[in-house]
Amino acid sequence: MTTSTHILASLLPLVDDLSRDLPEAERYRRLLETLRALIPCDASALLRLEGDELVPLAVDGLSLDTLGRRFRVADHPRFAALLADDEPTLFPSDSPLPDPYDGLVTAEPHLDVHDCMGCPLSVGGQAWGLVTLDALDAGRFGTDDLAALRAFASMAAATVAAGERMRGLERDAEREHSRAEGFRLAAGQAPVRRLTGLSPAFRRLVDDIGTVAHSDLTVLIRGETGTGKELVAQAIHAASARADRPLIAVNCAALPELLLESELFGHVRGAFSGATADRRGKFELADHGTLFLDEVADLSLGAQAALLRVMQSGQLQRVGSDREHRVDVRIIAASNRDLADEVRAGRCRADFYHRISVYPLTVPPLRERGNDVVLLAGGFLEENRARLGVSGLRLSPEAQALLPGWSWPGNVRELEHTIGRAALKALARSGRGKALVIESGDLDLSAGPMATTTDTATMPRETNPLPLRAALDLYERQRIEQALSRSGGNWAAAARELGMDRANLRRSAARLGIA
Repeated sequence: MTTSTHILASLLPLVDDLSRDLPEAERYRRLLETLRALIPCDASALLRLEGDELVPLAVDGLSLDTLGRRFRVADHPRFAALLADDEPTLFPSDSPLPDPYDGLVTAEPHLDVHDCMGCPLSVGGQAWGLVTLDALDAGRFGTDDLAALRAFASMAAATVAAGERMRGLERDAEREHSRAEGFRLAAGQAPVRRLTGLSPAFRRLVDDIGTVAHSDLTVLIRGETGTGKELVAQAIHAASARADRPLIAVNCAALPELLLESELFGHVRGAFSGATADRRGKFELADHGTLFLDEVADLSLGAQAALLRVMQSGQLQRVGSDREHRVDVRIIAASNRDLADEVRAGRCRADFYHRISVYPLTVPPLRERGNDVVLLAGGFLEENRARLGVSGLRLSPEAQALLPGWSWPGNVRELEHTIGRAALKALARSGRGKALVIESGDLDLSAGPMATTTDTATMPRETNPLPLRAALDLYERQRIEQALSRSGGNWAAAARELGMDRANLRRSAARLGIA
């Protein structure tokens, strides 16, 4: 078969996919599958350009935590070089430029990438992102591969353009989010993190957000401490019709009772000692926008009554004033306590509870989100890499395997702090001269509660503990067998549940003796 015939045959599946209504993740997975069939390599990735960052949308042969990372182009000269050239680029095997995927290739995580090539993708004449290929062997790629990648790039651009059209409402929500983000930055607030996850529990949360965001219903976000309730509130606001207006947050637990009405409703000059000027409260600042009441269960019964009046009538009076102000504010509240229990205990008014919980929404704890913990860890790894000023930061395979088995009583916040501490330990051990690897001991997960769900996919807890490698193998075997059981023996479905490439799953199963 000639080279041109081989290229044409390899690209035909993508032509067929253009007319199919596929989920975005599946469309991009097929894109990389076609690329690796066309140009054999150890790893490939599709990344979308968002501002000054590249966001991985699909990876093949790279560690799962790669999907949770956001690569700032200025920090990665290879990405910058690929974006600067309209044509495919093949880097010399001895290029001094650091490779962002060093240590992330699942085939041999202890080896650095030696051959790297990539190509920018454009949609509608605008830079959209990159497709990259990597190999662990020097000299794997050649000029014929550049020609093949050039042919692939035009079809890949058509594929991502189709994916962009299918996103529809999601793209609109992203634009609204960007407008709200700009407003917050103009107000001097730090940019917010995005919600990240692929698990069924996370997808249900995202569906709930999409359902309620476009309404003006009052939302009560329930969830344990550290699950990211404020991020959920920000996502609801960003996808709403109020996104170009402010989102004002109030921590009810931090407000002294005497100052609460002044903080929420404002005051006039002379209303009390120290009131030297008129001051608008949070409700007026949030007019035509959203007011986020965090830890709402900590409001006193008196504060609840005052708040209830404003929620019912839309009218408020500043402390010390007889004049009424009308406001149009959407309320989003959050609590880590069950407000129904608080009503039964007499600490919450029943009428306030029913007014505040028109649309209750629950944020799942991290222990119920499966491999989302690895994606979230990827984001925190990239943040710490930039903060520490190192060329790379990754988890060793043993360290990564520990994450899904931990119970994470502090949820995402605990994970963030765990990764931050581990990164400092890795830096102290290795110094700044090279990419850092976080080992299992750096995570300090040797003491404390492990996952205690009814699922048997937990780390072994035996009277005579197994050696670490054997314990990890046993844990991996349990996870794979359970995924295969739930999928009825469907390897592709099991791979999707585990966040793995199907070929890698097959190899792991063979190594572990799973038929």
